[in-house]
Amino acid sequence: MEDERISPFRIEVSQADLDDLQDRLRRVRWAPPEPVGAQPDPSGYGVSVDRVRGLVEHWRDRYDWRRWEARLNAYPQFVTSIDGQRIHFLRVRSPREDALPLLLTHGWPGSVVEFLDIIDPLTEPATADDPAFDLVIPSLPGFGWSGSATESGWGPRRIAGAWSQLMARLGYRRYGVAGNDWGSVISPEVGRIAPDRVVGVHVTQLFSAPDGELPYSADPPPPADIDQLSAADRDALAGLREWQATGTGYHHLQATQPQTLAHALSDSPVGLLGWVCQVMDGVDPEFLLTNVSLHWLTGTGGSAIRIYREGGLEDPAEGPTTVPLGLAQFAADVRAIRHYAERDHARIVSWHSYSVGGHYAAHQVPDVYLNDLRGFFAERRAEDIANTITR
Repeated sequence: MEDERISPFRIEVSQADLDDLQDRLRRVRWAPPEPVGAQPDPSGYGVSVDRVRGLVEHWRDRYDWRRWEARLNAYPQFVTSIDGQRIHFLRVRSPREDALPLLLTHGWPGSVVEFLDIIDPLTEPATADDPAFDLVIPSLPGFGWSGSATESGWGPRRIAGAWSQLMARLGYRRYGVAGNDWGSVISPEVGRIAPDRVVGVHVTQLFSAPDGELPYSADPPPPADIDQLSAADRDALAGLREWQATGTGYHHLQATQPQTLAHALSDSPVGLLGWVCQVMDGVDPEFLLTNVSLHWLTGTGGSAIRIYREGGLEDPAEGPTTVPLGLAQFAADVRAIRHYAERDHARIVSWHSYSVGGHYAAHQVPDVYLNDLRGFFAERRAEDIANTITR
């Protein structure tokens, strides 16, 4: 029988591990610079040496892990075991009695750090008119202080099942779910598993694609139902095609041979940084380096990428989700294709596009993200109360 105890946890990275990181950064062996003249834009070869060099200098000379460790430790953290897997999570309660429990899920190469900027505004809003939330923010299996998964099968649906168990173990009967990146895949699955408990699902991406396509499909043909797409959907499809052609190399490798890559990511902090840089554009160095440091210092740089393999091995879901779902999509991010999103999610009740922000909106434009999240769940809470009264 599984031990269901929930134990307090505090982050305490050893000084020896920090000294080892500094030593490795000082002894870095740089990659050869990208060739010049082979094509108009040298960035077509990937993350440049100059970019990595600048970030390494910041990491080595100015970055302070202890400051970020203290910021994380300012919030209550816990560990528990679910389905044989250690799960680390933040649990930050609001002083407001009307607070709605909210489960927040990050993605790759992010971490719980993705949501640090919005914890205080959500738990202790400045005005009584804004809804308050009790937050549960877990580290995905394979990430951070949840540690490496020791067995296969930890794809989005199994993680969603673990999240449902976690919320039940914490005593929550009704709650909201929100996420980014892989969190946008996992969160709707929590609603599928526990539709009687989840009041609504808020995400920042919907990755629904034409039937039969993988995210990294190379030069796929036009979908059979292209005539049914709106102009906005055709633009979004064109963006997907551009991303498939130029931006999914990491996805293909992580979905097919993650262990091959894991050896490099586990042995070199600069190698890990260079790999992560390709999908962390538009964020400040401190945010990027904190996420990379977290993966490095917990030894999970190589295990976190397995979620792509595990996700690809799961069978497709049967039928659409039915819990109310809201999308907030931001400027510098992959755009959702509504035609396919409505195929996969039967109750899309909110669809907002913003001209600011990017893939890490909760950090890049927290006020915009907060307004959308609050508005979505205020409506869901009002519906929940109305339904309770009329029963």
